[in-house]
Amino acid sequence: MSAVGTDRDNAKLKLAAAAVGIVFGDIGTSPLYAFRETFRGTHRLPIDDVHVLGVVSLIFWSMTLVVAIQYVSILMRADNKGQGGSLALLALLNRNMSRSRYGWLIVLLGVFATSLFYGDSMITPAISVLSAVEGLTVVNHRLDNLVIPIALVLLIGLFVLQKRGTAKVGALFAPVMIVYFVVLAGLGIVQLVNTPQILWAINPYYAVQFFLVDKLYAFLALGSVVLAVTGAEALYSDMGHFGRGPMRLSWFGFVMPCLLINYFGQGAMILGLGDASAEEAINNPFFYLAPETWRLPLVFLATAATFIASQAVISGAFSVTHQAIQLGYIPRLSIRHTSDEHSGQIYIPSINWALMIAVIVLVLTFRTSSNLAAAYGIAVTGAVTIDTLLMAVLLVGVWKWRWWVAAPVVLLFLIVDGAYFAANLVKIPDGGWFPLLVGAIAFTLLTTWAKGRRLMRARMTEAGLPLDIFAKSARTSTARVPGTAIFMNSGSHGTPSALLHNIKHNKVLHERVIVLTVQIADIPYVDPESRVEIESLNDGFYRVILHYGFMEETDVPTALKKREMCGGPFDMMKTSFFLSRQTLLTADKPGMAVWREKLFAWMMRNSATPMEFFRLPTNRVVELGSQVEI
Repeated sequence: MSAVGTDRDNAKLKLAAAAVGIVFGDIGTSPLYAFRETFRGTHRLPIDDVHVLGVVSLIFWSMTLVVAIQYVSILMRADNKGQGGSLALLALLNRNMSRSRYGWLIVLLGVFATSLFYGDSMITPAISVLSAVEGLTVVNHRLDNLVIPIALVLLIGLFVLQKRGTAKVGALFAPVMIVYFVVLAGLGIVQLVNTPQILWAINPYYAVQFFLVDKLYAFLALGSVVLAVTGAEALYSDMGHFGRGPMRLSWFGFVMPCLLINYFGQGAMILGLGDASAEEAINNPFFYLAPETWRLPLVFLATAATFIASQAVISGAFSVTHQAIQLGYIPRLSIRHTSDEHSGQIYIPSINWALMIAVIVLVLTFRTSSNLAAAYGIAVTGAVTIDTLLMAVLLVGVWKWRWWVAAPVVLLFLIVDGAYFAANLVKIPDGGWFPLLVGAIAFTLLTTWAKGRRLMRARMTEAGLPLDIFAKSARTSTARVPGTAIFMNSGSHGTPSALLHNIKHNKVLHERVIVLTVQIADIPYVDPESRVEIESLNDGFYRVILHYGFMEETDVPTALKKREMCGGPFDMMKTSFFLSRQTLLTADKPGMAVWREKLFAWMMRNSATPMEFFRLPTNRVVELGSQVEI
């Protein structure tokens, strides 16, 4: 093998190891509660061979079909220039299906999947950390009253840590998670050696037998079995950080075997115990896998793993929010970059503190991981079902599969994912209402902002004056002063209201006038060579468009400094940025309901200023107000 090939393999292995620490924490901590909740959830199952073999078989085939085949094998091929996730998939479909008459439905599905993610990102830290800390009660029952205080201290510390960035802490993630997965497999192997008959559960016959023997409870059990595949969507979303190849290597070569060995080990332990002992062990089978002297270290290791899993989900919430802002579904928010080397490491204070408050409320309200499990499944299954529908559009509309080839594939996953979603619907009274409520609120906010923004731009375009006409009329009728004036404009046509107001009130123009528009493409990254588009209108007037991908940072001064254009280099000390700040008015014929107009106006007032979002120098910005009817 050549040196180049060896280096490539080594790089792939390093990325695969790093992915274990960042990506697989959510699904990796599911063994703490998934098997237990199937037997001790809202609908209790008898502990016997039929049910234990049936549950383990369902977990095995769920992980195989949903995670290994649907997400890792199929959806990971649907990358948008290397990026994955519901929003990246939505942008990919939009680019290829924008003229379809069902395009609006595709957008709504993608936005709702994103909305459900916020419910998931609130529940995951709460249930993961609680389930780990609850292991203390297995060590000593008298520690029961300390579970909630310890969990709250850990969770609050986790959110406080975010503003410092996670680069240094992240270096420890991979080794800890690798040790954690090795321990999962080791604990499972011991039980498999003692009770090898659990391996019969690989045969799907035992899953089918479970349904034949106990139809209703088998269906309801699906609502807890699906907890074993929580985090599948995160694998797809994080694909851009590590690449398809390393993540597949991590999953098939290490993570999936370790998880399945542990689940089979939990089933083997329960089968090997007597009735009384099994009844006690099923209350927390994960920690009962370990000998009594090793349970406290296992609690510490599991707590560290859930801490890492929660960190990954919070970082994912920041990343998804950043994508949604760039794609026009969320108003501009204050974004802080926590690393000079990696642009993807960001911190969004408003999202961080909102998540922290929600997590604290969840812990204090639900109080146990079992109670939270009822709320968890519906967010996951809802997002997975929507991804399946989007996958159907992808197969037929983008990849151009024959319908008779695509239909069986889509139908199989719709049946599987739909069954999980339906089983979780019965949990709505027990807590399933929470992620649906969060999803509905997020969906309302996202769609209101997108529609309000579209209406506002349309009104401004209708009232706007073409820039070339304005430039001709202003050349000789207005005094020119030294320096450069950059007028930010949301659209690529027309004259910005700030430019019109500057003429009206100040009655001067700078010797170089640039109307600057920032456009976000539906691809993650734009080629730097295609970043700048310039149109000269003569006599010192220019229209400039800066192109960015939805994963990129919109740093306007840096883009302008990198090259000479529009007649010469940019000296920021001789450049002024003029921004428009709109005040919204209700029109006689409103474009949307009055309450949504008021909501849009509130979101606009509380959004970050363009100065902050585009990283403009604070001492070189002038804001001019205007009124817009929507």
